[in-house]
Amino acid sequence: MKKLLLLCLTLGYCVFLQAQSSRKLHFKSILVDTHNDILTTAIDEKVSFDQHLKGKTHSDLDRFKEGGVDVEIFSVWSDGSYGPGKGFKHANRQIDTLYAVIKRNPDKIALVTTPAELMKTVKQGKLAAMIGVEGGHMIEDRPDYLDSLFKRGTRYMTLTWNNSTSWATSAMDETPGSRLQFGADSAAKDIKERKKGLNDLGKQIVRRMNELGMMVDLSHVGEQTFWDAINTTTKPVIVSHSCVYSICPVFRNLKDNQIKAVAKNGGVIHLNFFSGFVDSAFMTRNQAFALKHKAERDSIRSTVTDPYFADNYLFQKYADEVKSLRPPLSLLLDHLDYIVKLVGVDYVGLGSDFDGINSAPQQLDDVTCFPLITEELVKRGYSKKAIRKILGENFIRVFKANTVQ
Repeated sequence: MKKLLLLCLTLGYCVFLQAQSSRKLHFKSILVDTHNDILTTAIDEKVSFDQHLKGKTHSDLDRFKEGGVDVEIFSVWSDGSYGPGKGFKHANRQIDTLYAVIKRNPDKIALVTTPAELMKTVKQGKLAAMIGVEGGHMIEDRPDYLDSLFKRGTRYMTLTWNNSTSWATSAMDETPGSRLQFGADSAAKDIKERKKGLNDLGKQIVRRMNELGMMVDLSHVGEQTFWDAINTTTKPVIVSHSCVYSICPVFRNLKDNQIKAVAKNGGVIHLNFFSGFVDSAFMTRNQAFALKHKAERDSIRSTVTDPYFADNYLFQKYADEVKSLRPPLSLLLDHLDYIVKLVGVDYVGLGSDFDGINSAPQQLDDVTCFPLITEELVKRGYSKKAIRKILGENFIRVFKANTVQ
């Protein structure tokens, strides 16, 4: 009995030491999260993320620090209804929001636009804030708007969101049934009459991004747009928040040939934490939840214009019930393992999509939970060098490769 007790104590102590070691590695590494939607959430909820928002959002300024986040790329987002005359203005409003937080908190956060500024800010112990525009519709078909957003600090642009532009087709529009599967209201646009992928203006925009030093982001784009962009760009791309199609076959995830193409290009794929992109069975469980609460959901949706409001409201109201829908953290790490085994450790990173999603894997409750990922990587046998690459060095390499000297 004493021997068994001693063995249990020894094993427990070893687990404790491993956890302590992984935390030390986590906070000594540079952690880059390439996609967070707190700017949109802050505007919608009429809050500021330099306030304490625990229990209300996934993110706030102090919790970034608590989670060991060194570099956060703040997503500037709007849906497709923000077209000509609206998209660019709304993008700038979100950038203004970020600027205001930075101005109020110069000791905690700074805007960075170059790798040198990034490294300097991290060494100072501040959050290095970057800007990524999620959806090419916000430049309203105007390359001069692209230049303007770059001057304000934008360092990547997702060529499309779920909606297509006049110059690029989205994954949702290229994939029949995807809107219905993910609860979007409108039917997919009829793009049979137009060529899928990038047209001449789209290729011009990609080339201009290369010239400026703005990273081309291929999350959300259709397969043809993906291949056209890969064949047009002269710089490494990023995929800021997507997962693996072979594990979870949904329109937003990358197929094996796409993963290999990103690696050949020298780019990086950053894993999205949304349960529906991690676990192929999540949407079935989610649909069962929606059916159970259909009467309440329909009642809410009859009074609001935002199709996602009802879902978010119900997820918050029935939090304990929703928790059981979430996949295990291990499944997110399976996506990472898959990419590493397919193309190597140099081509994968993290793009949480926190504050833009309503469900993440178990344990990943907010930005303070990032250390759990490092702990899991250690348990899976990844070396310290490999973990540092995954957490941030892979992204920094691509950022450097895109930066115009």
